[in-house]
Amino acid sequence: MTIRLATLQDIPALLRLIRRVVPLMQAAGNFQWDEHYPSAAVFEKDIERDQLWVAELDQQLVGVAAITTDQEPEYAQVGWDLTETAVVVHRLAVDPEVRGRGIAARLMKQAEEVARQRGITVLRIDTNTQNEATQRLFPKLGYCFAGEIGLGFRPGLRFYCYEKRLVS
Repeated sequence: MTIRLATLQDIPALLRLIRRVVPLMQAAGNFQWDEHYPSAAVFEKDIERDQLWVAELDQQLVGVAAITTDQEPEYAQVGWDLTETAVVVHRLAVDPEVRGRGIAARLMKQAEEVARQRGITVLRIDTNTQNEATQRLFPKLGYCFAGEIGLGFRPGLRFYCYEKRLVS
């Protein structure tokens, strides 16, 4: 498996990945993503900022994660200090054909590597309350549950927040 920064040439494959993931999310009651989000424009912005990472297996794009320092203002609802710089993972997805092979965990480990390279010791992530897979994964990777929030740009949905502090 290879983890690398995404390029604009990856966008068609990313959109195919999202089209495979969204119906399964929605069938499980998770309406965090839909036919409009995440979009090519969202991925293009991530790529321009050098914050979109992809996982490849046998030269096929099988996973994606935006590894950013963009914290949602609502994170303050769980008591997080938003003035503290944190690496935040957004738009984490794995192709349904290869789930269970450690791809999401590898992308999350890449977030830790990015944090270490930048001298950042805090990692944060949120996930839809209906996403049971991530709720199992994050604690296994050392993330601690911090609380539940709503996000203004996704009205009606609830999200669980998790945080991990790296030991320097």
